Amino acid sequence: MAEALNSDKVKPSPTLNTIIMVEDTIQNFPNSVITIPELKKALPRQVNHNTLMIILEYLENSNKIIIGLRGITWIHNTNKNLRNVAIYGREL
Repeated sequence: MAEALNSDKVKPSPTLNTIIMVEDTIQNFPNSVITIPELKKALPRQVNHNTLMIILEYLENSNKIIIGLRGITWIHNTNKNLRNVAIYGREL
């Protein structure tokens, strides 16, 4: 019976507030690269490791961060002019 309960484990689902908190921390970190231990220390609230990994996977899949050998780097740019140049080859 216990094995049946353990096989139905649900992945942790981060809340929107937690995702935004992690995004803001990475985006506003003074260095361009942050490691996972540094990120955990810099967060205003403690986040479960598995939940943090799910958030980082989501941010990487949505092209907001890149995870490399030295750590995590914020790459998302909200500058509309830069986006228009990249998409249309000119400013609109």
